[in-house]
Amino acid sequence: MGKYKITVGMGSCGIAAGAKPVYEKLNKLIIEKNHPEITIEETGCVGMCYKEPLVEVIDTETGTKTLYGDVTPKKAEKIFAEHIENNEIIRDWVVKSSKKDGSEENLFDKQYRIVLSRTGIINPESIEDYINTDGYKALKKVIGSMSQVDVIEEIKKSGLRGRGGAGFPTGLKWEFANKAKGDKKYMVCNADEGDPGDPGAFMDRSVLEGDPHSVIEGMVIGAYAIGANEGYIYCRAEYPLAIKRLNIAIEQAEKEGYLGDNILGSDFSFHLSIKQGAGAFVCGEETALIASIEGKRGMPRIRPPFPAQSGIWGKPTNINNVETLANIAWIIRNGSDKFASMGTEKSKGTKVFSLSGKVKRTGLIEVPMGITLREIIFDIAGGIKDNKKFKAVQVGGPSGGCIPESLLDTPVDYDSLSATGAIMGSGGMVVMDEDTCMVSVARYFLNFTQNESCGKCTFCRIGTKRMYETLDRITEGKGVPEDLDKLEELAYMTKESSLCGLGQTAPNPVLTTLKYFRDEYEAHIIDKRCPAKECKALIKYEIDPDKCKSCSICARNCPVSAISGEKGVPYVINQSACIKCGNCLRVCPFGAVEVK
Repeated sequence: MGKYKITVGMGSCGIAAGAKPVYEKLNKLIIEKNHPEITIEETGCVGMCYKEPLVEVIDTETGTKTLYGDVTPKKAEKIFAEHIENNEIIRDWVVKSSKKDGSEENLFDKQYRIVLSRTGIINPESIEDYINTDGYKALKKVIGSMSQVDVIEEIKKSGLRGRGGAGFPTGLKWEFANKAKGDKKYMVCNADEGDPGDPGAFMDRSVLEGDPHSVIEGMVIGAYAIGANEGYIYCRAEYPLAIKRLNIAIEQAEKEGYLGDNILGSDFSFHLSIKQGAGAFVCGEETALIASIEGKRGMPRIRPPFPAQSGIWGKPTNINNVETLANIAWIIRNGSDKFASMGTEKSKGTKVFSLSGKVKRTGLIEVPMGITLREIIFDIAGGIKDNKKFKAVQVGGPSGGCIPESLLDTPVDYDSLSATGAIMGSGGMVVMDEDTCMVSVARYFLNFTQNESCGKCTFCRIGTKRMYETLDRITEGKGVPEDLDKLEELAYMTKESSLCGLGQTAPNPVLTTLKYFRDEYEAHIIDKRCPAKECKALIKYEIDPDKCKSCSICARNCPVSAISGEKGVPYVINQSACIKCGNCLRVCPFGAVEVK
């Protein structure tokens, strides 16, 4: 038996899928069977969320790595017995290996990993693991041989743009903060990602959980460049694992001299704190985030002055999001030219995306800018579940836009996505298939942004509400043709008259679905029909008498006893009693229940 290191993916996705009992089972086997030569560690998310729990077995003598997916405690026991104790790889369970085989090997063919280079590989709670993978080398280079202007120029030359959504050049932003006059400056990491109503955003969370030191190193370098001596990581309280690992990383970095007073023996000091947000989506906007850090209600304010001139407590403040900061150390280590050689003319480097919805492979990917949507969805994500037809992809989060099949060859970069009516956003992609109602999708996202509006702007507060009410009416079969013009008018007014990015982008789902899927709106309004058979008010469930076997399964699973029948006689659904829950359709083994 060789010497092995076992890692178990213990990001939020892995834990939710059952990684904890898998870890405990493997740890117990190591102790019970007295194998001190075998070690086990936690790691973050490698991006294959759809295959969690993930267990990697590393032969420390040969360097061979074997990654197993969909591991249960019972499977873990077999992996231990066959692979660890008998050196026999269970090939049917392998999803990726260093020998370039496994069922999911091609998932990584078109990826290039900078931000995600360590996630799922190192122990996020070990600063030694980070340092052993070139961690803090960039900070040493900066402190040892670079001036503030040198650092800023290197980031400017790289072409790195903010990965939080707006895409503003990072180096230019740092230059503004550097030149701002002030006796005190602040460096802030915006980790206010996602929301319970935003199913498609989990990029930043995975980086914080899997590689927190990369963000801290980026922040310290940024603080050095602008002259800040204090900073905050603004992270939503719904990310307890990310906050836990950040606190561990901050303590470790302070102990090793990478954070705190006189960093690496220099006269530069930088102190870092975590500010937990209460989950307001609007606090992702810079000025609302600043207000929240100051202890005020998270509401945006008019700009100018911009945060670089007057931010936290009126002092010059620079804010970057998690992914932006996680690129910094790599750029300093490898050079701006290497980063700028990837991507397109105006969108350099790579971009992390979270893939969710109706694709076969949900999870995290990192790809060079300029790759097409088709390549992401069909090559990397494996295409649509159950081999159904692709319908649209929502790009850019709740206030992103829905892009149709005809635009699948659109390059993924800031300008090309904006041209479709969508936005890059922070990198969420929600894929929809033929069974998705686009009117219902627009309604869902408008409900979210309307609830998250802080209410300061009239058009954002009332415009989103009226758009939602109109969409709700259309899905209920009560829409009229005039609603379409009113929706469009309201959308543009809200877009042009709102103070911050929430209101300015909230109409995107409406405008893009009206532009690309207008026929669905017209079907709801004119024909009183939902083509996707999703809107409850416009569908009914019926039982085909020729297919019905009178088995009574549908009747037994109906929560309101709306189905009746007897042996030898086809069952029927009482339409006045039916609540359209769809249970009958799901449980019928003969396909006798139809949606009309």
